[in-house]
Amino acid sequence: MPDLLIELFSEEIPARMQARAAQDLKARMTDGLVEAGLTYAGAAAFHTPRRLALAVDGLLDASPTLREERKGPRVDAPEKAIEGFLRGAGVAREDLKVQDDKKGQVYVAVIEKAGRPAAEIVAEVLTSVIRNFPWPKSMRWGAGNLKWVRPLHSIVCVLTTEAGAEVVPLDIDGIASGDRTAGHRFHAPDRFTVTGFEDYAAKLKRAHVVLDAQERADHIWQDATNMAFAAGLEVVEDKGLLAEVAGLVEWPVVLMGDIGAEFLGLPPEVLQTSMKEHQKFFSVRNPKTGRIEKFITVANRETRDNGASILAGNQKVLAARLSDARFFWENDQRVAKAGMGEWQDSLNNVTFHNQLGSQGERIDRIAALAREIAPMVGADAALAEQAARVAKADLSSEMVYEFPELQGLMGRYYATAAGFPDEVAAAAQEHYSPLGPSDDVPSAPVSVAVALADKIDLLTGFWSIDEKPTGSKDPFALRRAALGVIRLVLNNNLRLRLDRLFDAQILRHRINPDGTNDRALLDELLQKVADHGVFGAAFQSVLDQVENKPAWVEKITAHKPDLSDDLLAFFHDRLKVYLRDEGLRHDVIDACLAMPGADDLSLLVKRAQALGSVLATEDGENLVQGFKRANNILAQAEEKDGVSYEFGADPKFAEDASETALFNALTAAKPQIDAAIEAEDFNAAMEAMAALRAPIDAFFTAVQVNSDNQVVRRNRLNLLHTIRETCLKVADLTKLEG
Repeated sequence: MPDLLIELFSEEIPARMQARAAQDLKARMTDGLVEAGLTYAGAAAFHTPRRLALAVDGLLDASPTLREERKGPRVDAPEKAIEGFLRGAGVAREDLKVQDDKKGQVYVAVIEKAGRPAAEIVAEVLTSVIRNFPWPKSMRWGAGNLKWVRPLHSIVCVLTTEAGAEVVPLDIDGIASGDRTAGHRFHAPDRFTVTGFEDYAAKLKRAHVVLDAQERADHIWQDATNMAFAAGLEVVEDKGLLAEVAGLVEWPVVLMGDIGAEFLGLPPEVLQTSMKEHQKFFSVRNPKTGRIEKFITVANRETRDNGASILAGNQKVLAARLSDARFFWENDQRVAKAGMGEWQDSLNNVTFHNQLGSQGERIDRIAALAREIAPMVGADAALAEQAARVAKADLSSEMVYEFPELQGLMGRYYATAAGFPDEVAAAAQEHYSPLGPSDDVPSAPVSVAVALADKIDLLTGFWSIDEKPTGSKDPFALRRAALGVIRLVLNNNLRLRLDRLFDAQILRHRINPDGTNDRALLDELLQKVADHGVFGAAFQSVLDQVENKPAWVEKITAHKPDLSDDLLAFFHDRLKVYLRDEGLRHDVIDACLAMPGADDLSLLVKRAQALGSVLATEDGENLVQGFKRANNILAQAEEKDGVSYEFGADPKFAEDASETALFNALTAAKPQIDAAIEAEDFNAAMEAMAALRAPIDAFFTAVQVNSDNQVVRRNRLNLLHTIRETCLKVADLTKLEG
């Protein structure tokens, strides 16, 4: 069986595109070969800055001959139908066979498709793959029509058999396939012939090209860490940067250079970000002080002076970059030490969203909500409001303008320089978190208050203007914000009534008070929301007392109360995804969502975890089945009789010992269950319910509920109602599947 080697050799491919392109080459080639009937044993793709390569082993010599019998029309069908069948099958009339069918005699065409040699199929598939390759961006060059990410120079396409290597002939816009490639641009630019993958990889290595990207990355990391260790330092790990740098070189040469002493006083994050973004340097840290003191760069060639000239050039460019960073840092420090008021004022002129006002207006809303949330999370209300007003000030700083990824972190430095309390400085950095599923969740009360206020304001704002995520589109990262709120609540075991927070913040989005009387009215309205949650009668009563209503009051009346419900439903969908990843079944979550207080996420999760734990036991699962049996019998009887059996069962009408035992078990369990639910100990409540499994099973085994004696029947149905009400105290078990 032949092996196939393909190499597409071009000018430098952007590092961020290489890995995906190699996988696309593999997928499209192998899919095309299989579709054409040419199976294979294995395939592997490789990439360097100047080449994509694919090795396919165990190909068939040729595709198999295919024979197909295609059934056609009846022999007495209209002539036009028969002629259409002949054209579709590509056969002549005399080639048709007649076959008996349940509808009579029909024509059958026997179609044979001869196999094709591997080289012919490979050429056809590769030509299609190259011409239709899915580059994120591509270009044309010269007089040809071929589009490629960078000018394509050569195509290697070789089939290797026991008899030797054979070039698969193809030509794409004047680029003919062959068996010759080139090594490193500087160390081995001359072309050489290859006969197969093993020969190809070995010759590339001798020509100063490491074909495997992971091998390049491992080499870089090993050399970098060894150099740093020898100097008593450590390399700051950055897997993304490592993958990118491995895509910039074919022959990695690791060098360690010095950072000018005048820049060592910059925050380590500033040094690290500047070197990474502008120079693709790794930061080298002193583990004793935490300072960034050196850098690692990766060259693509060896030099006679062992990299001294390369380092000299890099250090010169780095000094210019770090001079800018130092200038930003010093200017920002001046503004910070003056209290950051200049930055806070400037945010009033920065639009957050054309329908949601300026950044300054948003900060006012966040500060008000943070103050409201503070006592709920154990934070000082004044500190929470102060932190919310300071937290986004660094967005106006020169450093964050240059390096947006440092927002929050620089806020902490600047808040400290301004003399704010440590809790306020910490909140400036932490209020953005968590940004992703692996990001740390803040636990400091002030940080938690501001983080929740920030995310809730974002969500309620965009809900207010009907800008919600749709399908895969979420331009304002609202799903991430909702998951952030969920993780903040659950990780800190917070007890929050989210519907009231949503209502209060939607109200703030609707108004813009401009006088003391308006502010007093706003405060009264917000208190009604805090007391009652939704915009109900108490809220409306305040509005009705307002004479000569300000214009902003009319905006409040346009509020739709179902906005909060819709946003809460969005949270519940996000919570289902989160808890599913934690191992909880979706129907268990649905059963708990049906209970009161579903806007208290911590309470909701406690219910779900308790129910999930009990369902994992035999008693729990059997209890659910017993409940469903009782519920079904009761529902059918209530529908038939047109009455609800909720009058309470009387043990004096019990006729069977199992019936009496069930009465006694329910009577004993009720105070245990009620006390556990009052204490929100849902595990204990569910365990007490699970203990009812045996008496319920015995009851159904021993008695017939729908007795001929109507007094006994009604009493037993009322007993089933007691079972139903008892079992529904923790969760709505009717929502459970199975």
